[in-house]
Order: sequence, then C-alpha cells, then structure tokens
Amino acid sequence: MQFHHHGYVSGDPRVLPAAGTGIDRPDELPDETDVLIVGSGPAGMLLAAQMSQFPQVSTRLIERRSGRLELGQADGIQPRSVETFQAFGFAERIVAEAYNIGYMNFWGPDPSDPRRIRRTSRTDDYGLKISEFPHLIVNQARVLDYFAEAAAQGPGRIVPDYGVEFVGLEVPEDAAAPVAVTVRHVDGPRAGEERVIRARYVVGCDGARSGVRQAIGRVHVGDASLHAWGVMDVLVDTDFPDWRIKCAINSTAGNILHIPREGGYLSRMYIDLGAVSVDDNHRVRQTPIEEVIRRANEILHPYAIDVKQVAWHSVYEVGHRVTDGFDDVPEGEDRDPRVFLTGDACHTHSAKAGQGMNVSMQDGFNLGWKLGHVLTGLAPASLLATYGAERRPVAQQLIDFDKEWSSLMARKPEEITDPEDLATYYLATAEFPSGFMTRYERSAIVGGTEHERLATGFPVGKRLKSAEVVRVADGNVVHLGHHAKADGRWRVYAFADQSCERLADWAEWFGSASGPVARHTPAGADPDAVFDAKVIYPRSYEDVEMAAVPGVFRPHSGPLGLMDWEKVYAAGPSTWTDVDIFAERGISPEGAVVVVRPDQYVAAVLPLTATAELGEFLAGALRPVS
Repeated sequence: MQFHHHGYVSGDPRVLPAAGTGIDRPDELPDETDVLIVGSGPAGMLLAAQMSQFPQVSTRLIERRSGRLELGQADGIQPRSVETFQAFGFAERIVAEAYNIGYMNFWGPDPSDPRRIRRTSRTDDYGLKISEFPHLIVNQARVLDYFAEAAAQGPGRIVPDYGVEFVGLEVPEDAAAPVAVTVRHVDGPRAGEERVIRARYVVGCDGARSGVRQAIGRVHVGDASLHAWGVMDVLVDTDFPDWRIKCAINSTAGNILHIPREGGYLSRMYIDLGAVSVDDNHRVRQTPIEEVIRRANEILHPYAIDVKQVAWHSVYEVGHRVTDGFDDVPEGEDRDPRVFLTGDACHTHSAKAGQGMNVSMQDGFNLGWKLGHVLTGLAPASLLATYGAERRPVAQQLIDFDKEWSSLMARKPEEITDPEDLATYYLATAEFPSGFMTRYERSAIVGGTEHERLATGFPVGKRLKSAEVVRVADGNVVHLGHHAKADGRWRVYAFADQSCERLADWAEWFGSASGPVARHTPAGADPDAVFDAKVIYPRSYEDVEMAAVPGVFRPHSGPLGLMDWEKVYAAGPSTWTDVDIFAERGISPEGAVVVVRPDQYVAAVLPLTATAELGEFLAGALRPVS
C-alpha cells in the first residue's frame, strides 16, 4: 500500500482524501446525477466502489431496503473474485473470516447396501491449483459490507440511498438529454413521495425481477429444468464425518451438495427435492423446512443431522435464462447505450455452481471503469457498447456450464455409469468456475493476438495472471498483478530485452511529447494518472540501478512531487522466491509490452519496437487531450 505522497497520513490509509463530488456530498438524493445505480447487490456495490474512484463523476445508488443486507443468499466466492477483492483492498481481511475450500469429497451408494452412503473419492479443490487466491465461502452480506466501505472511503464518498425504490424510466430520443427515472421513497420522512431523477446513465443491478429490465423492454430468454432444490443454512449436531468438507452426495433417496460456511460451525445444504410436474405452478416452493430436513436425513443415511438452528432457508426451481440484451439499444439500432443491466437482472441460473455473485461482480467491474472513462472525457461514448458485447457471451457460457453441472448433480444412482465422473468433471472444468476462462474478443479495447508469442503466459483478452517479481527499490518479493488497484488506470508492463536497448527507446517514446502519456493525460494531472507504467528487468534486482532506469518508470506525483519508487521490478529467482516471471509467463528475450485494462484484462501484447502500433491501439481506446 502506498500513501504519504499527498502529505503525511496519521490515520487509516485506506480512507482516501475526499475529492470532487465527494466533498460536501449531499445526504439527500439530488434531482440530477451522472450515474444512477439501481440496487445494492454485488454488481451494484462493486460499481459504486469503482465509481468512487472517479470523484469528478456524480454517482448515486438507490436501494429499496431501509439499510444494509443482513443475510445474503449467495456465498460462494471464486478465486477470480478474491483477485478482484485484492484490487479493491480487502482480500486479506475477507479471506481471514471466510471458509477456505481446500478439498471436495464425493459420496455415493454403498454397493453392499445401496441404502447407505459411503465416501467414493477425495479431491483437492481446483482453487489450490490454478491461482494464488483461494476458493471461499462467506456471506454475501459481508461482501457487500466490504464494497460499501470501499465506496464510502474512496474520493467520491459514495453511500447508498436506502429506502428508495425504482418505479420506471424514460429514455429520450435526444442523445444529449438525460434519462428520466421515477423513484419512490418507501422509508423515512419522505415515505410515499414520488419524484423524477435525471441521470446521464442508469445501471439496473436490481435482481431477477428487475424493474429496469422491464422498463427498457428486455426479457429473459431460457427455460426451467422442472427440478426443485431446498437450500438451508444450518447449525447442526451430526455424525457425518465430512461435515467440514465440501461434499457432493448421491444416494438412492436423492442428492445433496454440502458446503461448510464461515465461522467453523455453519453449513449450507442444497437438498434434492426431485422432479417438478409441469402443472405444479410453483407449489413446490411451499415445501416446509421440516420436509427439507427429513429429505436431507434420508439422503445421508446411515448418518444424520440434528438441526439446532436454521439461519436461512428457501426452495427454488432451477432455471437458466439470459436477457436478450444487456443495454437499452435495440438490435440493429446505431446509438450509444444509456441504460445497462448487470447480474441477475440479465442472467439467472442455479446456485450450485457458485457463479451468480461472482459473474455479477465482474459485470460491475467491466462496466464501472468504462463509465468513468466516458464521463471524465478519457474515452468516447462508443466504449460503452463493449459492455454488452463482452459480458453477454460470458453469461451464455455460464448458462451452458450450469446446465451440465446441474444435470450431473441431479442424477439418480442408476444413471451413473462411473462413480468418479462427477469428480472428474469438477476438476476438468476448474478454470471456468474459478472465473479464469473469460476471454474477450478483439475490439477497440482488445488487440490482436499476432504477437502473443512474446508473452505466452498473458493471453490477449484474458485476465492478467500475476506472478512474483522482486521490487528493485527494497528487494521485496511481491506479486506484479497485486499492485494494480481498482483505480481506473491502465497498466502498461514493459518487460525489458536482454540488452535493454529496445526498452530505452520504447521508454523515451512512451514518455515523450508525442507519446501516449502526453497524448492522453489531462493537463495538470499526475504523469501516471492514466497509465501506470512499470518495468520488469530480466536480471537480479541487485543488478538494476534505480538511477539508470528511464524516467517514465520513476514519475513524480502528488502535490509534493515525490518520486514513485514502486514501478521498477526484476525477475527472480532471489533469496525469497524461485519464480522467474520471464520463464513463468513465457516472456521472450526480445522483451514485450503487456497492456492491461483497468479491470485487469490483457488488452494487448506488442514488441518493444512496435511504438506506432501501440500508439494507434491506445488512440482507438482513449481520446486525446484537448
């Protein structure tokens, strides 16, 4: 964590100085705002935290509830989400309170007595093998708390406007006119009052029954599987030996997905309630909790659970739906979007794959920096069309994966030909549920793949997979990607060639009067306000002299004009790490430039000599300063 460059800080360094709209931010919801977020779920709260890093932009978040969420339904946190939490500054704290999924065990009928279950296999959890971040279980309410803290402590000082519900909206034909949003106060002294808020952009983060989705004429497309599951968070006394290990349990009486939760005692159980008839008309949702517990004990035989407390429970029918569009622009119409949908408002699926909250947060991360760039003049409004173009295919991939996983989980014993196939599928598909399979297609903000050979470990369009490096200034081993905060800046990693001659030429161009820094950095801003450029040398840190490092990697920033010492790195190995990032990520001896978007996705991989190509790419993504 870096601080003091704006002056001595004696308090909590996570609380950034208020700026722009964060100074004297009005408590009352104003009549006009740049961005109006509807709903304080995972996508909405992440979006608020991101927009707080753009204090020049006025952002408000309305939520019908009168206060914070106390008990969330979602609880599975995939490694990609923890990676995202790290960018927002709270990964370590949430890991400390969460349940870490280290293993998953599988249970099936005992061949000698099929009425009884037995453990059939043990597997490492996929999170252990493909990321430095763990696979966690923690209450959704706590995730929202952390994002709320980040939003309130950011320069924009964003806090939710509770007790305000969305009623409807109108998008005017005039592209310069704001969207008119009708809201109703449902709590507090103004309860019952309706009013109109005018916003340049509106984001619907308001769940599966989204009013914003209905207002722009979008519809969910998909079907239901006619299968029901009971779910409950419970405190129990039990003789089941794997109570604190994630388990998939298949028996002649049905199926259970068992997931231990944070705190050491709480667990979540998804209990198979069987097929639902076409004419059920959702009556299965009235299944009493006593029946759900009875089914659980029937499936667990010869083991049993004595439920001492039910913290939360529900019954749901599996459905798989993707909205026919993620913004308000009809098919074939050529205009920039002004209303967006995120999370459950645009994709719904079963809970058992642990994807809903995770994919929703990535929706918000994808959209937030784009809104910030457009509203601060860094990028053209056409950038916003990439949100739906990038996120809708991801939602469809999720639906396809979830259908297969849900079907496998719901099988009867006689339908299983290989007792190991569920475990095999779980591990074979690990990269997708971890959140690491997303790969965005070529666009104004994703370049071509013709130079990928220069950095094979950083595929263009996929999120940057971090690796350890040695910080030259102090010799400490750090993860290169962990230094990238969710502050809306582009990252430019220059991996030096062996002689450093190409690096020197590149650095001189990048920071020159005709280079990207001068072309895209607003007047009066710090030299690294838009591009956070770092260099990684293919040698030991002892062999790098800071004074010889090109000046673009030693910028002076803040009102005191202090030099940043944390942009210069060396490859390992060292006393403290065996990792050589050049070998680990397939970096060519010729060197390479890896450009990473503000949401941590690799935008381009280019040779150090391709300055014209890099300049052209960045000019397509960003506006020149006037």
